[in-house]
Amino acid sequence: MDNRHAIVTAKRGAITRLRVATTCAGGRRGRLVGGGVDVPCAIGRSGVVAVKREGDGASPRGAFAVLGGWYRPDRFSVRPASGVPLRTLRRDDGWCDASADRNYNRPVRLPYPAGAEAMWRDDGLYDVVLALDWNMGPRARGRGSAIFFHLARADFAPTAGCVAVSRAAMLRILPRLSRRTLVVFGR
Repeated sequence: MDNRHAIVTAKRGAITRLRVATTCAGGRRGRLVGGGVDVPCAIGRSGVVAVKREGDGASPRGAFAVLGGWYRPDRFSVRPASGVPLRTLRRDDGWCDASADRNYNRPVRLPYPAGAEAMWRDDGLYDVVLALDWNMGPRARGRGSAIFFHLARADFAPTAGCVAVSRAAMLRILPRLSRRTLVVFGR
């Protein structure tokens, strides 16, 4: 996908709503639009669904707050400017995706005895990664863990259910986010 069509205007206020507008059959690619932002994005390989399940590769329909996130200190000379809490990612950071575990859909330290995704990735997708308020409280087991807002692959390949944008777009959007910002799928 050609990133020359990514537009982020000079508006400096906080973004309150970012809508994921699908642009292709199957709904795996789209545009993230709102608050003067209009950038290409990737979403879940199964599109947007009303009923999300662990491992289905779908993005859940709904509006979700941006809670905060992490950045890789070895990939940035200084902490990226951010309107939401942004912590330093550590090599042993993980996210529990084992639905029967007491820490399901929570950050954990690796190695972890139950299933957990490594947050420190070689592919750069989580160089900046933000958690959205999906299935956080109360957690419903098997309903799906971690819907993240993270960096996209160069070809904007589908995600496992998250929303992903280019690094350049993320760094322009990040300072304008707040804990009141909603990312909206399918509305």
